[in-house]
Amino acid sequence: MSIRLAPYASVGPPHGPEFLLITTRETGRWMIPKGWLIDGLTLREVAEREAWEEAGVVGKAKKRPIGKFNYTKVLTKGRTVPACVSVFLLKVRRQRNHYPEMRQRALAWLSPNDAAARVGDTELKSLVLRGGKIVSGRTS
Repeated sequence: MSIRLAPYASVGPPHGPEFLLITTRETGRWMIPKGWLIDGLTLREVAEREAWEEAGVVGKAKKRPIGKFNYTKVLTKGRTVPACVSVFLLKVRRQRNHYPEMRQRALAWLSPNDAAARVGDTELKSLVLRGGKIVSGRTS
């Protein structure tokens, strides 16, 4: 299982929430931060750690994922592995200028609609839009 999260910043009306996307190192696709399970850490703790390492954001992940999706992870030398991904919302308290993967990825803060348009996976698009509604208080 892989863990992903959708870091968001609450921006007051009329702008609404923004979601953080990052590029993948291998293909440059836009994605939300991700990570594999780490022994001794809860799913939330893994999500928070990956947000810091990949995007320099610090915050608190929600207790439960907003959903899951499946995809095929492409590894080195063209190997692939199926991944079931739990997606957590993470309320960003601050973003650091220096973090472990800062020179390896591009970042973009986007509205839920723009973030959903930029990610390639259909299931992930739906989860980003759902996350936008949750953050805006329009659904649970």
